[in-house]
Amino acid sequence: MAQNRASDAALLTPREMGEADRLTIAAGTAGIVLMDRAAAAVAAAAMERFAAARRIALLAGPGNNGGDAYAAAGNLLRAGRHVQLFHLVSPEKLSGDAAIAAAAYHGPASVLSGFRPEGFDLVVDGLFGAGLSRPLDGDVAEVVARLKAAATPVLAVDLPSGISGETGAVLGAAIEADATITFFRKKPGHLLEPGRSHCGEVVVADIGISAEVLGEIGPRAFENRPALWRERLVLPIEAGHKYDRGHAVVFSGGASQTGAARLAATAALRAGAGLVTVFSPASAIMVNAAHLTAVMLKRCDDAAELDERLGDERLNAFVLGPGFGLGESARAYAKAVLAAGRRLVLDADGITAYQDDPGALFEMAGDAAMAPEDAEPTLVLTPHAGEFKRLFPDLSAAEGLSKLDRARQAAARSNAIVVLKGRDTVIAAPDGRAAINPSGTPWLATAGTGDVLTGIIAAQLAQGTPTFEAAAAGVWMHGKAAEFFGPGLIAEDLPAMLPRVFAELAGV
Repeated sequence: MAQNRASDAALLTPREMGEADRLTIAAGTAGIVLMDRAAAAVAAAAMERFAAARRIALLAGPGNNGGDAYAAAGNLLRAGRHVQLFHLVSPEKLSGDAAIAAAAYHGPASVLSGFRPEGFDLVVDGLFGAGLSRPLDGDVAEVVARLKAAATPVLAVDLPSGISGETGAVLGAAIEADATITFFRKKPGHLLEPGRSHCGEVVVADIGISAEVLGEIGPRAFENRPALWRERLVLPIEAGHKYDRGHAVVFSGGASQTGAARLAATAALRAGAGLVTVFSPASAIMVNAAHLTAVMLKRCDDAAELDERLGDERLNAFVLGPGFGLGESARAYAKAVLAAGRRLVLDADGITAYQDDPGALFEMAGDAAMAPEDAEPTLVLTPHAGEFKRLFPDLSAAEGLSKLDRARQAAARSNAIVVLKGRDTVIAAPDGRAAINPSGTPWLATAGTGDVLTGIIAAQLAQGTPTFEAAAAGVWMHGKAAEFFGPGLIAEDLPAMLPRVFAELAGV
């Protein structure tokens, strides 16, 4: 993948963002210049996104976020807005670039304890940014409570005060912003819940930091959007035929549990697999046959029959779990697929089947890894929080771990790509790469949508897309399909939206 494309999607921890600032300053751009550019972006966002706001309060903290607020207040004052700045510490106690910005501000200012949101059209939150590491208390906590009770819109600088830039956690209390303006690149806290819900619309401003600094920083977290994986995605070409696009297989449950497998199979076909077959027990053949058309159907009653079918090397991507049922069959099928070197998406019952011995699954995944020299996994796990707890109870219960940390550690332990689902789905690889997904709607929280996701991922695997990129692309496509459909979504609606998703990708 071209580095410049992936770098567009990079997420920076607060420490990494500090390093980006340091490298830029070391290269000859003064820190106060960066602050002035950031302040200009804040003022522009305030005037563009809240154009009717004439009376603007700016809240200034003790660090560089406070410096941004002072400088932005000056810009807004010169633009004709009625400005009042409220500071947490007196200007004389500031240092560095923040002190320079405060000294240059000659507008109205008073102490933060006197701030009341009533009477203002907009509040600019410049109290604390992404690097906050302790809970808010005292006057700041009181300000959060006042803002929560008021209807005054809030524009946050970098991150809403009280949100951890690294984990997205609320530290004691946090401001709920209508919009957030950050600089150079987003932080994980912009995308991880509950931070994501506190940010509102997130705007990334260019303040003159070169993307070249990312080569030295080496970020390992990304926003999951096409810039991350588009160049690795394998899509149909004019000269290709269906056998070039892979053959995905979905295992069906018994006669009363066939719907989930068909959802996954239909999604796999719509998502680009050249051929899709449902492997069904004999008891469910007639039920499945009554509903399938372009998706093919074959009997598979036990591991011995599966071993025989695995002799066809064209079957290259499998889905096991949706509606399959619990028990030894799930474990035997997973073992057979991994032992044959095929790629497997394991979800739902397939995950739960290993809750008493997850180590056995992780060992098989390690043994089955494709191209051991670069540790390309063959297994994709797609748990929701409850299923994640069954395989990784210690990680689920560990305090202080963000969702990003949990997924990364789970991926390293399981030798698999882990897709930890939710509004802030995280896709993590054993080598430490991780992506946080921005697409989707609350309407995805309904039965069967996870089965569709497994099929979309399997289709990318079948076509030969590398495992991490296949999972990341599948998650993004799934979310975009939901966005295109809108309210009232049920799982059956998602596959029909995939042509629109591919049309959008074609323009990326």
